[in-house]
Amino acid sequence: MMTKKPGRYFFAVMLGLLLNLPLSASLAASQPLFSTFDNKPANIADYITGNKWLLVVIWASDCSICNREAYTYVDFHFKHEDSDARVLGISIDGQAKKEAAESFIKRHDINFPNLIGEPDKIAGWFEKLTGQNWMGTPTFLLYSPDGKLRVQQIGTIPLALVEKFIQRNSVQKASAVEEVNHGS
Repeated sequence: MMTKKPGRYFFAVMLGLLLNLPLSASLAASQPLFSTFDNKPANIADYITGNKWLLVVIWASDCSICNREAYTYVDFHFKHEDSDARVLGISIDGQAKKEAAESFIKRHDINFPNLIGEPDKIAGWFEKLTGQNWMGTPTFLLYSPDGKLRVQQIGTIPLALVEKFIQRNSVQKASAVEEVNHGS
């Protein structure tokens, strides 16, 4: 009669777990960072279009500043969406608080697209993207029409400054194009 040796089974189980680890890690890595509220994978690059700047507002449904200032983001989007800029919201509420995030959007009549992601993943992404520590909401990212991150701001920002930045940088770009066209 053969006796079972627990060491062999332990080794076999651990080897099996280790062999599956890269597979599970790669599956986690393939999960999208953001999704739409109807659970479709999304990326910020999907919202960078043509000749418009993209103001990304990272918010949370329980953020008092986000709740107090939501109307300013709506107004900014309405004022600029047909000309030079648009707004994209990103909720850090995650799937656990998705209903609260949906309630935030409805309560504030948010008229721009919004994505949702898990708080820890968004924090890690932000730190990798900007080299800054994640501090919380609201946080703003401003992308130029060519998709380059130009500004990041943790905490509230007067949107009049964003407008001035866009105007100044759009004029500089137009002047550079004009110089090239006249110089040839």
